[in-house]
Amino acid sequence: MTNNPSIDFYNNPELKFSGDIPTGRTGWRSPSNIALVKYWGKKPVQIPQNPSVSFTLSRSYTETLVEYSPAGHEGMEVTFYFDGKPNDEFGRKTKTFFENLKNIFPFLDQLKFTILSKNTFPHSAGIASSASGMSALALALCDMEQKYFNTLSREEDFFQKASYIARLGSGSASRSVYGGLTIWGQTEALPGTSDLYACPVTSGIHPDFLSYQDSILLVDTGQKKVSSRVGHGLMDKNPFAKQRFGQARENIKSLLNAMTSGDIETFINITESEALTLHAMMMTSNPYYLLLKPNTLNIIERIFDFRNFKNIPVSFTLDAGPNVHLLYPDGYKSRVMPFIENELAPFLSHNGYIDDEVGNGPEKLMKD
Repeated sequence: MTNNPSIDFYNNPELKFSGDIPTGRTGWRSPSNIALVKYWGKKPVQIPQNPSVSFTLSRSYTETLVEYSPAGHEGMEVTFYFDGKPNDEFGRKTKTFFENLKNIFPFLDQLKFTILSKNTFPHSAGIASSASGMSALALALCDMEQKYFNTLSREEDFFQKASYIARLGSGSASRSVYGGLTIWGQTEALPGTSDLYACPVTSGIHPDFLSYQDSILLVDTGQKKVSSRVGHGLMDKNPFAKQRFGQARENIKSLLNAMTSGDIETFINITESEALTLHAMMMTSNPYYLLLKPNTLNIIERIFDFRNFKNIPVSFTLDAGPNVHLLYPDGYKSRVMPFIENELAPFLSHNGYIDDEVGNGPEKLMKD
């Protein structure tokens, strides 16, 4: 495959059932991810204004089962269950997503879908639930294409297309299709990268970063007041946007160099700066808005103190929400966990924290 297929590269009118329309199901478990260099701001058709790089997580994931059968005279139907309950909003969004994919997967219009999905972490609270959810759906659709049309037999092609499809639903979802460290967006830092799908960083990373820990400190698990979609749109007129996009491009180069050499101090400086810059872009948008909470800042202050006084390389990053991702090498876990339990727990919601780490990527839930 070419590294930069055009937007309609995957359009294929042949992907349509010509005989009996099947009944079946497929299911995928797909993880969330946490961006280290942030993507915030986009061009049309989900193209990023700057490249981003993320850790794919292990225990923060979505499990999605897609059941399908022949559609009736009205064409495609979608019924969505989230955590065992009907969710009309998710159903409408998924149907719109599928409608927009009909040039790529013409068979969608021939089917009726029942989708059952659940998360291991709070939804819409700034922990990239759209990344895990949309990537699971994209993997399921590519799985159906391969099963009935045998067009994605090469693993590389399968996951590249899944990343492309996931991107159309949620930009960050393109990165959840792969495990470990993943880049989305064209960058000189890694040959073969693209704005249209993510690419895994498969070699050269220092061992310290291969098992990095991420304790997700749940400050507030309520739904965000400003969605990521709206936030991305506000970057179009942000007076600092151009400088921000250039900063991110340079930070990716520096971060990859640090993660190759094992330079944890530079890793900390870049990732913490990226987290604060993300929220600075929110606070300098028009209209401006604030997703941080007082306890977000209380936790960050204590992370600074703990790192300085104990000489332990803990650091933080933030997603588009108030919750704090506490990052640290695996070898320090026995010393960091008491810090969480004794010093940070008073600032957390009743949901506490999620003990997570870098993971291996999606898994298929059932065999054909």
